[in-house]
Amino acid sequence: MPMKIFKSLTEISTEAQNAVIAIGNFDGVHRGHQALIKKAKEVAKAQNLPVGVLTFEPHPRALFQPSQPPARITPKDLKAYRLNDENVDILISLPFDWNFASQSAEDFIQNILINGLQAAHIIVGHDFHFGQMRKGTAETIKEAGLKIDVVPPINDEHDEIISSSRIREYLKHGEIDQANKLLGWNWEIQGEVVKGDQRGRELGYPTANVMLKNTLHPAYGIYACYVQIEGEQEWLKAATNIGIRPMFEVTEGQVEAHILDFPFREIYGKKLRVKPVARIRSEAKFNSLDELIVQMEKDCVKAREIL
Repeated sequence: MPMKIFKSLTEISTEAQNAVIAIGNFDGVHRGHQALIKKAKEVAKAQNLPVGVLTFEPHPRALFQPSQPPARITPKDLKAYRLNDENVDILISLPFDWNFASQSAEDFIQNILINGLQAAHIIVGHDFHFGQMRKGTAETIKEAGLKIDVVPPINDEHDEIISSSRIREYLKHGEIDQANKLLGWNWEIQGEVVKGDQRGRELGYPTANVMLKNTLHPAYGIYACYVQIEGEQEWLKAATNIGIRPMFEVTEGQVEAHILDFPFREIYGKKLRVKPVARIRSEAKFNSLDELIVQMEKDCVKAREIL
């Protein structure tokens, strides 16, 4: 069955209550997060209960540091997609605003975990804190009479803790392989195909364009990617520019995928999944359009070799 999603406490129904609840931001749904979900499943199976994830939107960083660049490894739609893939039964995604952030740890426990969710069991990570000034801990929940398990950190092969911040750094440097190892899945960007300035079409390299918006901006450059068009099963090869195209001074970061061997057809309005595989080169400004076209052909050749 598909995962059920609840976006406020007022939406909560009995099917979302008396569940085993894993709590966290879950940005990336990485191997550490997957360990929480695995533990929640084990507890739930033993008690014949559903598995739920309690998370918050937007990411607290967007509230506390609004001037900072986008940092979401998995914006809310992609996060929900990944949690569904992890076979979570229930997703409770509560609005994170100043009122929510300023509530005490005790109010969080009473209003959300007890009154709202009537949680049967709580699962959290080793570094979990909540409530105003992050004063709440796993011990605070335990003292309130709720059952709780704390999952220890998950380390990589170098004995370093797997974290969203490490994954962000790898992506910001274009190190897709390293990010994917910590994620436990191949990172992707999802978005609606929008109409651009059609420069690519004029140059003989039409692109499917997706705005990055609040998705983390990886190192700008040309990537070999796989893409999938909404409603279709096949993954297609693409040479993809991720960035601002310094040649044409685009003001907002975007994805421009030139799908290789793709008979031209309009796909505006459809969702595109874009999986970067490897970064070919950084963005560059060329002296002429002819130079750009030559380089674009080289990029396509290299993308084919990688893919």
